Amino acid sequence: MARPAVILLGADKGGVGKTTVSRTLLDYFADRKISTRAFDTEWPKGTLKRFHPEITDVVDVTSVPDQMKIFDTIETSGTQVTLIDVRAGLMSPTLRALRDIGFLDMTKWNQVTFAVFHILGPSIASLDEIAETSKLLVDARYFLVKNFINDTSFFDWDQDTYNSYFNRIPHAVEITVPKLSEMACEQVELASVPFASFIGNKKRNGELAVNSFVLRGYVRHWLQKVWAEYDRVKLCDVISKADPAATAAAAAREIAPAAAASRDAAFAALSATAATPRIFVAKDDAGTRDAAARLQRQEPRVAESS
Repeated sequence: MARPAVILLGADKGGVGKTTVSRTLLDYFADRKISTRAFDTEWPKGTLKRFHPEITDVVDVTSVPDQMKIFDTIETSGTQVTLIDVRAGLMSPTLRALRDIGFLDMTKWNQVTFAVFHILGPSIASLDEIAETSKLLVDARYFLVKNFINDTSFFDWDQDTYNSYFNRIPHAVEITVPKLSEMACEQVELASVPFASFIGNKKRNGELAVNSFVLRGYVRHWLQKVWAEYDRVKLCDVISKADPAATAAAAAREIAPAAAASRDAAFAALSATAATPRIFVAKDDAGTRDAAARLQRQEPRVAESS
């Protein structure tokens, strides 16, 4: 039985393709039959909700009532994964809020699985974000995402400088999202459907669309590469990690009926033994032997005293 998982996607800089990565994750989990709900913090309009309206709510992550809407329902939502697409500039404040309310402690105590997808930009400021964010994520799964979909060039970083930041975070894992054809990206945006629906040539209502065969092919190839990255880092294993308490409780529920049956059988045997008369006969007492013979039907075996 998997414990609840929370995935937070964010960046302290805008324009790095954060919502695009969120959309690939929602398609990935849907394909793997992993139940997921999403929260779009681009309050009040939302961006993610336009592509996945059935499972996405728009919230103000800086609002306490909306924080309650997200985190008070993690265990009761009926979904395995809660995905939070954090508005640009709010990732660090959101992580500090999670620390203050004790959510990060839940991660430390293995009550919830917590993973952060930090979408990086090409500037040195993104490296500073890594240093700031990693301080709060000692017990979380930390993924550093290089998103090339916006034709971003990460060669602005000096490799030695980048390594000096990256090596400070031994639990961080790097993910690369390749570039998608600009025309294909624009057509998916115009269609306002998940990537998987565009590939399947479906409209939002499930009816047949008239999407370009060529563009669908480009999107399919690109999405397969993105999903291959998620498989490489064993994302499904990360979010499907078993809940020790729930597993123990389930095992106890399975063992209890068998234990009860064994106990009842033992008591039944004891009761039968107690209810059966036992007759002790002296070796040389012929009268008692005659009496014992008359009771033989109740006592299959007559015990003799020495």
